[in-house]
Amino acid sequence: MRIACDRLVLPDEVRADVLVELDDAGVVTAIGPAGAGAPADLVVDVAAPAFANTHSHAFHRLLRGRTNGGGGDFWRWRDVMYGVAGTLDPDGLRAAATSVYAEMVAAGYSAVGEFHYLHHRPDGTPYAGHDMELALADAAAEAGIRLTLLDTVYLRGGFGRALEGAQRRFSDGSLERWHARWHALDDALRASHPEVTLGAAIHSVRAVDPDHLAYMVAGLPHEVPLHLHLSEQTRENEECLAETELTPTGLLDRAGVLDARTTVVHATHLTEGDIATLGAARVSVSMCPTTEADLGDGLGHSEALRDAGARLTVGSDQNVVIDPFDELRRLEGGARLASHRRGVLSPADLWRAGTADGHTSVAPTDAPAQRLEVGHPLDLVVLDAASPRTVGSDASELVLTASSADVLGTVVRGVHRASSDLRRLAAESYPRTEPAHA
Repeated sequence: MRIACDRLVLPDEVRADVLVELDDAGVVTAIGPAGAGAPADLVVDVAAPAFANTHSHAFHRLLRGRTNGGGGDFWRWRDVMYGVAGTLDPDGLRAAATSVYAEMVAAGYSAVGEFHYLHHRPDGTPYAGHDMELALADAAAEAGIRLTLLDTVYLRGGFGRALEGAQRRFSDGSLERWHARWHALDDALRASHPEVTLGAAIHSVRAVDPDHLAYMVAGLPHEVPLHLHLSEQTRENEECLAETELTPTGLLDRAGVLDARTTVVHATHLTEGDIATLGAARVSVSMCPTTEADLGDGLGHSEALRDAGARLTVGSDQNVVIDPFDELRRLEGGARLASHRRGVLSPADLWRAGTADGHTSVAPTDAPAQRLEVGHPLDLVVLDAASPRTVGSDASELVLTASSADVLGTVVRGVHRASSDLRRLAAESYPRTEPAHA
């Protein structure tokens, strides 16, 4: 594909009059001035590297617009979510994921880290052939998104609590059985969906015995992306301290879980020591501002984590909103509210969080490069810079003025998908299920 860009927005510069040639894998094969050589396949005013969504629960999309009337808190919302989790079969999950992944690509995401724990049947018995996982892979293929499937360990209901209700379908019963299923799933995906990256996840310190954390990680290849929820709720911190005399971050550090291939999700309620530990380990932090606002989780520590050495990324989490621009604006807005200053995270910081650092979090060995160089993959998002929201903006600051509605199309692995077609697929694929209500 030959793409002519009047302006190409990279995290640290805006390049004018650029012709980019990509092969079918989305790898840059040539760079030159627009108008050179054969006609371009796609001519655009403004393009930028496509975004990476570092944290998604696709099936949570089924709760959008159905849980706001009754108030409550995260734990009340979780009960409603479990009600949906207990009903989905592979067909229903495939439909929900196709809808949500198509909406993501329409919004400018080219990659997603799917934090997946709906492994088994509602009663906890396994499917015959990784049916739920392959449903997600099929959905990603139809929507055209790069999928990192973060297969999740979930072995207990909380500190001192057994699994209950819908949680039974999340569990393999032991780490040995989870390891065996993970490696079998790796073989199955290589055979049927080699474009999918298989990662791993620890649901949270609530869901795995503290003494088993190191063993869980030791059973995986070190290049595998490893994600986990961390300190989203103060209750988790309090219960962890009571059981282990350590914060969740301290517990993970003791177990050797934290390093540069680790992504911690939320990291909302941290001590100064936690922040220093996460920064020293050079972890990625997936902040999900639209979800954290929706659930009343609190403001995170984006500035302090960045300054300590962690990489900031964003995710859509429960998919109440699918809009990378909204996530990034709220990331900077939260930092402003916490610090009483503007420009805590510069536009370049936000572009980098949404693109380069996000792709490194979900697929470090298959990440589109966010610099324009021959031999590197490059996914692109095509933007409308003359909409009522964006007209008059400096191209470098579109990250703070655009929205998903301004995305005209997304190029993933060298294939351009028009946002109008993807939005139609998202609406048509949405499963017709009974509503969930809080």
